[in-house]
Amino acid sequence: MILSESILIFISFYALHIDLPQEQLWLVLFSICAVNLYTWMRLQTDEPVTELEIFSQISIDVLALGALLYLTGGASNPIVWVFLLPLILTAIMLPQAYAWNMVILTCCTYTILIAFNIPLPAIEPHLPEPHLVDHPELQHYLHSVQDLNYFNLHIFGMWFGFVFSAGLVAFFVAKLSKTLRERERSLADAREDALRDERVVSLGTLAASAAHDMGTPLGTMAIVVHEMKLDYPKNRFLDLHNKMDIMSQQIDRCKQALSVLSESAGEMRAESGKLMLVINYIDEVLNQWRAHNTTTKLNLSISPTINTNARIIADRTLTHSIINILNNAAEVSPLNMGLDFIADWNDRLLFLKIRDFGPGFPDEIIKFAGKQPVVSGKQGLGVGLFLTYSTISHLGGKIEFSNTVSGGACVRINLPLT
Repeated sequence: MILSESILIFISFYALHIDLPQEQLWLVLFSICAVNLYTWMRLQTDEPVTELEIFSQISIDVLALGALLYLTGGASNPIVWVFLLPLILTAIMLPQAYAWNMVILTCCTYTILIAFNIPLPAIEPHLPEPHLVDHPELQHYLHSVQDLNYFNLHIFGMWFGFVFSAGLVAFFVAKLSKTLRERERSLADAREDALRDERVVSLGTLAASAAHDMGTPLGTMAIVVHEMKLDYPKNRFLDLHNKMDIMSQQIDRCKQALSVLSESAGEMRAESGKLMLVINYIDEVLNQWRAHNTTTKLNLSISPTINTNARIIADRTLTHSIINILNNAAEVSPLNMGLDFIADWNDRLLFLKIRDFGPGFPDEIIKFAGKQPVVSGKQGLGVGLFLTYSTISHLGGKIEFSNTVSGGACVRINLPLT
């Protein structure tokens, strides 16, 4: 607005040769600049902007416009209907009470400008011989020319005022509408995240309860296996001992998983994670997965352009999420083909791509995979992908599920680095 008002003053004075009070006009523009400077400094603070503050800013704009119009003809100025712009902005941005107060302010300012203003100077035609002005017919002609010039200037001013105001209204209203749409979209995403977090909390509660209930049966099984080893000597029952060793290992694995679950309950990310080099973290994740899955072929590929000093917070839940995806991919991939694990990262993001060579995601699942628990055809409970999606989203990352053209499913994960 400051730039537009400055251009109008230059056009009026230098192009149209209208004798305007330039000093007063520039003083008003300087005052507006001072208010804008204060506003810019105010916005550098963390204090939130209130509705009253926004209304005060728009009111200052109205008073500034009133001062400019007072110096340029008041209500007779064809651009006087620019008062509609702050009224429209107030009606869109603020509650109804502020809109009615803005109606009162603009109407009162318009009314005052009708009675109090500095009239625009008359536009006299050029007279090469001033002594001929006393001729009656010439006087009548000069009056008609002056009226015609004033009328033409007024029409031009109304046209320019309409174009200027229409452009401003379109600009501000479109920008405000875009902001409101983005805000509604953010609120919808926040509501969706809140619902997903509620389901995750419910699952966590059920998991903690299950861990508590499973502790006693696992302890009983461990005692029974130990008693059976004592009852059946190894030198006589070698095959049975080997099977009981496998059972003991699986029981210990279950007890260790329940122990980790109990220790992790209620921990925050900073408490459960540690800072690691990305390359070391990937090695650790793959080693953990390989410890329980020794038969699946893994095609590992790491980009040569990586940043070897990049670090990541090695969150325990993140590790479990990646291992869960690897387990799902290994279950559906043929043993001779295995699965692909592709890693690349820069200073800010880690990019992981896990691809299997199985049948891919069903069409009815891929649309909402990870966003809610799904019932799988296997013995699983269908919450693995849901928890994985929630964990990665909570850590500020993104996860995408897709099917490849050549067959198989592909999971892409983007994770923020420190």
